[in-house]
Amino acid sequence: MLWTALILGLVSSFHCVGMCGPIAFLLPIDRNNIIKGTFQVISYHLGRIFAYTLIGIIIGLLGKGFNLLGIQQYISILIGVAMLLVLLLPYTAKKLKFNIAWYHRLLQKIKSRIGLNLKNKTLDTFLSLGFLNGFLPCGMVYIAAFTALTLGSVWQGSLYMMIFGIGTIPLMTAVIFLRKLLSPIIKRHIQKIAPFAIAIMACLLIVRGLGLGVAYLSPANKIDTVSAAQECYPDEQTATLKNQP
Repeated sequence: MLWTALILGLVSSFHCVGMCGPIAFLLPIDRNNIIKGTFQVISYHLGRIFAYTLIGIIIGLLGKGFNLLGIQQYISILIGVAMLLVLLLPYTAKKLKFNIAWYHRLLQKIKSRIGLNLKNKTLDTFLSLGFLNGFLPCGMVYIAAFTALTLGSVWQGSLYMMIFGIGTIPLMTAVIFLRKLLSPIIKRHIQKIAPFAIAIMACLLIVRGLGLGVAYLSPANKIDTVSAAQECYPDEQTATLKNQP
């Protein structure tokens, strides 16, 4: 499933043009100095990727717990079905909003911090802007995180989110430097790609959870089996040693 991270990142960056594009447009890039501007953009992307990787570590820990409980594949199917329902019932999905006080306070602090950092041009400022940007609500990031959850491993979860972040770099970089070429009409057209990506990922998660025995795509259920010969062998060896003079 790791290969889907890059594809999802590339596709989701079309969605990011509309969601995160405004922040990218406002980045105080030094356009008079191409070298300095390039390092500023790189710092911004590194901050985002670090944030996604951190999310992957947290999600990976949770996924590992599900894996130890033996319900990882059920979680995969459940997430896949939920993603399809969101696509099929868009109006119902929009009504499902987080009504958690601390969550809204945290988002407000992140947005305020981003606003303050937009006034500076140092490399560490761009790094922090990217890091904060990575924690803003984004449907495609949620999709990537849910997919990472099904991997059931901390390192795979973090690697998945890191690769996802790398996949968003090309178009997001183009947005920063070529913002005048992205008209509202073009944005609306490219954002229509996102639902297709979500549907494909949902189907992949469901197929993965079914455990069809297809390598990399739908691995079979792992069942630990111990043969009778393996269980008896240590006892027989012990008995043989005792009978020796």
